[in-house]
Amino acid sequence: MFSNPYVEEFLGGLIIDTIRYFIFAGTPFLLLYVAFKSKLVRFKIQQKFPENKHMVREIGFSLLSMFIFSIFSVGVFVAQQHGYTKIYTDIHEHSIAYLVFSTILFILAHDTYFYWSHRLMHHKKIYPYVHLIHHKSFNPTPWATFSFHPFEAVMQVLILPIMVFAIPLHPLAIFAWSMYQLVLNVGGHTGYEVFRSGFTKRIHTFWSNTATHHNMHHKHVTCNYSLYFNIWDRIMGTNHERYHEEFEAGVARRKEMPEKSA
Repeated sequence: MFSNPYVEEFLGGLIIDTIRYFIFAGTPFLLLYVAFKSKLVRFKIQQKFPENKHMVREIGFSLLSMFIFSIFSVGVFVAQQHGYTKIYTDIHEHSIAYLVFSTILFILAHDTYFYWSHRLMHHKKIYPYVHLIHHKSFNPTPWATFSFHPFEAVMQVLILPIMVFAIPLHPLAIFAWSMYQLVLNVGGHTGYEVFRSGFTKRIHTFWSNTATHHNMHHKHVTCNYSLYFNIWDRIMGTNHERYHEEFEAGVARRKEMPEKSA
């Protein structure tokens, strides 16, 4: 039987990414929007729930994005096979400390890349044709995690080839980053806030973004551009002026609303 390693790599990556998407986006969706919807509605940032047609759109564009992600993964695979990347497979080639350091560096680099590429997506000559697809999820669900226009999907995945050509990376570091970005992306799109009062201002937590932060971006559009950390938004003054107030208002509302039975 004809076998092509590049086709196998593409199909394998696409299948794995699709399964991960449905597990990591589907699980919180089933818990928050189906099984415990009435019981946990007090944690919902926007009290309304989106129509099914919006979730179908989110899933459709997310699947298209993963198709594009898989193409780039094959590109990285081909480059690695020809020795063009800095990917190394022997974990002893660099120290364990470097493995941890490179993973953290990857996450920080991605956070910076995302902030500035995201702001680019909001340029008036780009937004209506590209990023608007993502913002059609005015009230996002976990399914919106990768709901991108194809061009934006390309922009999103470019961080991977940039990093494997820039610094030595072990596959474990790449895997750790990919799981971190998946979990944080899904978390930011759940539409539910779970953190307690004061989270956005405490010295040990203020640097982390919240679901409220990204939900406000979907709602207000021209603010809150950052991904993992609330650092670039603070530096550039792009946090919504009422971010802290809306976060606290959501916390107060869920304390006031009675817990409903499922």
